[in-house]
Amino acid sequence: MNAYRLKPLKYPWPPLLYFGACVCALCLHIYITPARLFDNQSLVVMMGGALTAAIGLSLSLWAIRTLLVYDTTLSPRRSALRLVTDGPYRYSRNPIYLGYTLLMMAAGLLSGNGWLIIAAPVAAALTTLIAIRCEEMHLLVRFGVDFERYCQRTRRWL
Repeated sequence: MNAYRLKPLKYPWPPLLYFGACVCALCLHIYITPARLFDNQSLVVMMGGALTAAIGLSLSLWAIRTLLVYDTTLSPRRSALRLVTDGPYRYSRNPIYLGYTLLMMAAGLLSGNGWLIIAAPVAAALTTLIAIRCEEMHLLVRFGVDFERYCQRTRRWL
């Protein structure tokens, strides 16, 4: 099989990584309660959490809609049909994963679980190491110099 037809990932790692990070954070919250960094009943914290959740959800839905408009795959296990550089992909090469990270941080703010806030960047780092690098190699093989130019003008996360 030639490299052009290779799939980016064998397993859908990103959702599994974020789910696993959430489960770990919830278990840590039960067994090891961290020092209170903020009052989770505070109006400012609740508003910040709600705003962060709204931004994360909106970003993810906008990214999904953009992929659907361009008739390309949503699955990290399937080959990309087109290089999408419009919509939220103008600002971030991984807006769906960024949305996951923001939603996880929002859940931490809204629930008062500081472990979720800590686990969010850890999940993002693991996603970069395990999934994004493979996905980027796939896109480089598929789209060559067009993907290189896209990478030069658009950051991986923000």
